[in-house]
Amino acid sequence: MTLSELKYIVALAQQRHFGRAAQHCFVSQPTLSVAIKKLESELGISLFERSKSAVSVTPVGEQIVRQAQVVLEGVRSLQDIAEGGKDQLNGPVKMGAIFTIGPYLYPHLIPQVQQLAPNMPLYIEEDYTRNLRRKLRDGELDVIIIALPFTEADVVSKALYDEPFEVLLPKQHPWLKHKTIDPNLLPNSNLMLLGDGHCFRDQVLEYCPALTKQPNGQLSTFTQGSSLETLRHMVASGMGITVLPKSATGASSYADGMLETRPFKRPAPSRTVAIAWRASFPRPKVIDLISQAAGLCRLF
Repeated sequence: MTLSELKYIVALAQQRHFGRAAQHCFVSQPTLSVAIKKLESELGISLFERSKSAVSVTPVGEQIVRQAQVVLEGVRSLQDIAEGGKDQLNGPVKMGAIFTIGPYLYPHLIPQVQQLAPNMPLYIEEDYTRNLRRKLRDGELDVIIIALPFTEADVVSKALYDEPFEVLLPKQHPWLKHKTIDPNLLPNSNLMLLGDGHCFRDQVLEYCPALTKQPNGQLSTFTQGSSLETLRHMVASGMGITVLPKSATGASSYADGMLETRPFKRPAPSRTVAIAWRASFPRPKVIDLISQAAGLCRLF
């Protein structure tokens, strides 16, 4: 039994496809297939059920894969401890952020991190909270940037900053006469929100429960956008209004007057942006540095 074989079975369990698993591990498909067969022969059990169209994990295989993940994480921790003993801020860090934070935080955070730790490159990605949660747990990411609340076993989180929500309005919209927006006005507007799966959508609906119910008891329907940028462009085109985190309003990127923002009436909604990492992550100075860098960012 080798670490490579454990890596292969974890990849196959995640990808459910020999070709994709081999590509993920940067080996040929025959190499991966032969290694997994060898491990199954050594253990005397079948870890996977194979057919022409699908690969599935057997019940005992699921237990083996979970333990393999623990072993691989332990090996990564040993490597990180050894590297961290030299310099915790020397070496890459794998960071993920949710879609509604990454595009607006990264352009400010990355230069700050480079200035504070020039030998610590960031490998970054964006994804949904549910996927970032899994990748953090499985060791594919070192840290993730998410919105609170966020709970996960053996994961620690730390608040970075609070960000208010604002209403984004097109030119000549009648609400521009208001200094603040009453959330009770939203159900009667042509409101555009992100689609299902985005936690920011859920936060907006939680702040204004009236959005989810019409007087007849039916659920409200909204025009949905695939990203905050799409929503912003749709507002500029005159399709309606939207609610965005302040860092994403981007009104200044259009000609003067095409987009304007208004804050909500107090108590105004906001979100707490946080960093999360595994409790076993052996480079605590990395967390301190990213937190410091985030504090130096001027997002809004």
